[in-house]
This record gives sequence, structure tokens and C-alpha cells, in this order.
Amino acid sequence: MPDIAPLPPSACSSSGSSEQAVYWVRVALDVPILDEFDYRASTSVAVGTRVIVPFGRRKLVGIVVATPTQPAIAPDLIKDVDEVLDDTPPMAADWLRMASFAAQYYQRPIGEVMLPALPLSLRKVAAYQGKRSAGGPVKRIDKRAKPAAVAIQADQPPVLNAEQEAAVAAIIGLQGHKTILLHGVTGSGKTEVYLHAAKAALARGRQVLFLVPEINLTPQLEQSLRARLAGVAGLETLAVMHSGLADGERLQAWLSIQRGTARILLGTRLSIFAPMPDLGLIIVDEEHDTSYKQQDGLRYSARDLAVWRARDRDVPVVLGSATPSLESWSHAERGHYQRFTLARRAREVELPKVRLVDTRRLAMQEGFSPHLVTAIGERLERGEQSLIFLNRRGYAPVLNCASCGWVSNCPRCTAYTVLHRAGARRNHLQCHHCGYQARVPRACPDCGDQDLKPMGRGTQRVEEHLAELFPTARIARIDADSTRLKGSAAALFAKVHAGEVDLLVGTQMVAKGHDFANLGLVGVLNADAMLFAQDFRAPERLFAQLMQVAGRAGRHVKGGEVIIQTDYPEQAVYQALLKHDFPGFAQYGLSERKAVGLPPYAYQALLTAEARELATAVDFLAQARAWPQEYPDIFTTASAVTLYDPVPLRVVRVANIERAQLLVESANRAALQGFLAAWSYALGDLARQFRVRYNLEVDPLEI
Repeated sequence: MPDIAPLPPSACSSSGSSEQAVYWVRVALDVPILDEFDYRASTSVAVGTRVIVPFGRRKLVGIVVATPTQPAIAPDLIKDVDEVLDDTPPMAADWLRMASFAAQYYQRPIGEVMLPALPLSLRKVAAYQGKRSAGGPVKRIDKRAKPAAVAIQADQPPVLNAEQEAAVAAIIGLQGHKTILLHGVTGSGKTEVYLHAAKAALARGRQVLFLVPEINLTPQLEQSLRARLAGVAGLETLAVMHSGLADGERLQAWLSIQRGTARILLGTRLSIFAPMPDLGLIIVDEEHDTSYKQQDGLRYSARDLAVWRARDRDVPVVLGSATPSLESWSHAERGHYQRFTLARRAREVELPKVRLVDTRRLAMQEGFSPHLVTAIGERLERGEQSLIFLNRRGYAPVLNCASCGWVSNCPRCTAYTVLHRAGARRNHLQCHHCGYQARVPRACPDCGDQDLKPMGRGTQRVEEHLAELFPTARIARIDADSTRLKGSAAALFAKVHAGEVDLLVGTQMVAKGHDFANLGLVGVLNADAMLFAQDFRAPERLFAQLMQVAGRAGRHVKGGEVIIQTDYPEQAVYQALLKHDFPGFAQYGLSERKAVGLPPYAYQALLTAEARELATAVDFLAQARAWPQEYPDIFTTASAVTLYDPVPLRVVRVANIERAQLLVESANRAALQGFLAAWSYALGDLARQFRVRYNLEVDPLEI
């Protein structure tokens, strides 16, 4: 911890004949300014302590990041700290290091890293000041009666096969840091490897951080962790953390982890910032998943921070997936990560057979080929479940007038409004970009024709058609619309697991992590939509998505089958899927990227600008692109960095705001980081000049 130095006596304030020591503290605040702020304290304050300070006309909670011997500005301009918050210990040194790294790497103010990582009540002034504060949120939480622990019967672990044993032995035997890439086909028992490794870490008195990409994956894993590890760590030692929790629930989990009473933390990406004093193992399940990348504010990758945090704490980190990201696969190929492969399923069932149905010359009915309809009927006769996968919610993507060509455009976005059905009188059009809603018009707004027709199909329309084809089947739909209410997703998945559903229609929410015992068939609709996307990562995402959803079939029943309907069966993505050949697909994808210098063979950042007029956003980006040429003494690394021309985004306007972007690229990560560090300071002044909002994203996943 840095020395906490009082102000020299000559600069101390005096009152009569006595002098009072003054201490300077440098505070990080959640404001969009790259610098920290100096304040005066009347007592020593440890680095990592939360404080309440005045900022303009407001009061904010901040975190002390340094205790300088002299302030950065004139002492008479510095304000006093209002209150030192001591209801929690100061944030630990390793947590501060990670926050500092994240701020530097992702080019954000350190306060925008630290404060949002805390539970809301720990960063709200109102929680500590005013009539309702009652001693602060921590004291209020500690006074609550703790719910009685629910007894959970311990599971008997299955016998591991040779591949699983080798992976477990390697992880348990590690001394210090190592990144393990666990590549296992769907159903190969990766979770069993995680559980054995976690059990060993707990037995050594260490904490385990278990990251999952989505909220709906936590209940199933929570049950497995409690049942398997209760005898090692105790029932009360598992904490769960995700954005779906109420603030009090998140604060309770956060405190139990920080205090060390919880030994396992199961959570989504925000959990990477949880304070864990005894951290001994990090597990990142479905490490390829794009949900690990935050898409607003601090645009961090929880997976990448997990690798950094494990290295900093000198502990192992396990990255698991049936379809690893090409970046992680490349690291393993080059020997930076240690790779273990689980090539066969843990149970004595084969991988599902993948069948490509060429739809170019078929008579389709509401998006279904005769082959798929027949296969669903056969599974119903055998008493098995079928999953129809379509990554598009709503009833239809657009409403159309055949007479004049009118389509249901969003008035605030360059996008269509999607038709949603919820009963005859509650049908509506909704924009999935800005949230705009409108009633379905009775007639065409342009020509008055009353024969408006839905074009394309979403999960609601598929559900409706299946009900017509199979009227006695029990059908469930799982997407963002059917799971809006808290607990609704868990309830729907429970029905599927209990065998109360025959046909399941779902989006990517059902594509990964779920172990459906009686699912024999997966049918994939509209997969081709991602084949020719502008983003160079689209084929990788499509392969991962289809491999993951295909892996839901035949995990417990023999003869699992996957039917993919496509107009392009010859495409490399589909040909690799036929053979469940991820290594072959990865080799093909990496060779393509290497040939044209794309990640992981280059490093990128994306500057996005938003303004009322597109021309303003583009002009800002053009000036930002030219700025380094005007200051060559500052931008010494500019020659190693390529700045491309500004271009509008694919969806240019969202909520009446026009958007454009500029790609920055370099073959050298250090050169890119050096350039961005200097550029970031220039961008703030430039944005104020053009009156635009901007965001600089490092390692963007979508371009």
C-alpha cells in the first residue's frame, strides 16, 4: 500500500495556535473524464476505500486510487471529502490492479471500470445520506434474517473416461498459472471436468469463479454445483451473481464473496469483477460465446479478463467449449494455451447425425421442408422431443402491402418493425432496435389496401404452424418474448426437462448448455441468413451456433438427428458440420484470416460516432482520422497503425440518431495500444467540437 502522507506543516491549515494535518487523496469517479480527482481528507484514508465527495453540484461515491504527497492542482482549489465509507474493507490490491489494467487496455476512465463493478447500493450517495439510510446498505443487509438452507442430496459422480481423467489430472496438478483450453464435443462431459477441478480447489481452501455466458444457464449449473460440492464446501458457500438479481440479492452475493464466506461464485460476465480474496481457479464455460463481451459502457471481454486475472493471481483458468473461438484455438496451436480434447460423448451414445436438406427445388410450407415435417412426426410417434431452432423472435420480420410495396419501417430507425401477435386485439409492430411500438394498421397507410401480409417468419409463426401440423402435440416457445418475467425461463426449461413438452421452438437461448434427456431431433430454419453477412466473424458464429444447437440432440437417446435446411449445402460451414469437424473448420477459418491479415493475426479497435445528422458523425470521424498526421510528435506509433475511411453502420439510424464507424488496425498490439492511449485524449475535445457522442471499442466482435 502506498505511504499515506499528510500535507507538510508549512501548507497545513491552522486554527489558533494548533495545526491540523491534511491528507490528499486521489479519487476515481464514474464520469466520462480520463483523469482522477484530488480531494482533501482530515484523516488518513487507505487506497481502495470508498468515499463520498462533491463533484460540481452533485455528490458522488468514488474510490481512492492514490494518496499523493502533493495534489496535482493548487491546494486552495481542492474540496474536502464529505464522508469516508468504512462499511466494507478497502478494495484489495489485486482488484485494483485488474481495474487499472481494464481501464488502460479498453481506453476508459478508471472510475468507469471500478464503480459500475460494485453493487448499485454501494455506489449510491442516497444509500448513505438521508433519513432512509439507516446505517448504510451493508448494515441493512446484515440485519436481514438469512433464509434457511435447503437440504440438497449429494450426487454420486459418474465414472470419468480416460480423456476426462487426463484433463482433470492436468488441471489439479498445476502449480501456478496456466490457461487450459478444454475442447470437448457436445455431451462429452466438460461439466464433470469442471466439477472435479473445482472440488480439488475447494479442498485446498481456495475460492472458485465459475463464469457462464447467460442467465438462463445458471439454475441448472447451480443445482449441479450444490449437489456435487456440498460435502466439500458446505451448502451456504455458493453465491450466484447476474444482472437479473435485485440489488439486495447482488449485494448479498458480493459481500459473501468478498468476506470469503462463499467459496464458489457462479455468474455471468459481471462476476469477473467480484472481489475474491482466496481465488484458486477460474472456469469459463462456453468461452467462445459473444455474451462475454460487454456491448455498452466499458466494452470488456470477461473471458479475456479472466485469463489476465488468472495470470495476475498465478492460478489456473479453464476455457471450455465445443466450438472454441478462433483466437483461443490459435493460442493453443501456438502453444500459449494447453489444450485437452474430449472427442467422444461421456454417455454411450453417438453424436447426432447431421443431414443437409437442399431447399432450392423443394415445395416449402411455412418454412418447413417435407423432410423436416416427416422427421418431427416420427419423433412424436417414438415419444421423443424435437427442437425447432430459429434465431428470430416475433411473428414475422416485416409487414408488407403487395399492391404498392409499402413495408413496416420503423419511423426512428433504418430498420423494419417486427409483427408480434398476442391475441387479435393485442397484435402490434415493434422495432427490436429502439423499442418503438405501434398498432397493426387496418389498411396500407399509403394506398389503403386492406390485404397486408406478413413476410418471413419468426418463432411465433413457427409455433402457430406446428400447432396446425401436430394439433395434439404439447408445444413450448422459448425466446426473449416468452421469458420476460422473472423466473419464466427457468419454469419453461423445467417443463421441457420434466417431459411436459413435445415440440420446443426456440432462439439462441436454447442453443447451448442445456441437457435435454429426451430430445431426439433438432431442426434448423433460416440458417443461411448469416452466411453472407458483412462481418468477417459471421461464419464462425454460424458454425458455433449450429454446432451448439445440434449438440442438444441425442444426448441420452440413441439415433439423434439434426436437419439443417439450406440453399447452399456446399458451403464450408455446412460441410464441416456434417462431420462434426471443428478442427477442420478452424484450420480453414484461420488460414483465410491469415491470408488477409484479420484477427487473431491483427489487432483492431472501432471508433463509433453518433449524431443527429450522419454528415456530422462522418465529419467527426474524418477529422479523428486526420488528427494524428497533424501531431506526429505525439502519435509516434501512428506509422504502425492503419486507420480506414469512415463508413455508416449497417443500421445507420437508431432512435433518430445517425451512426458511423471508423476501423483502426495494427499487426502489433503494443503499437495499437500506444496509439489509442494518445488518441483517446484528442477524441474528447474533438467530440465536444462536433457535438457528437462517441465510443472507442478495443477488440470489437462486430464490424
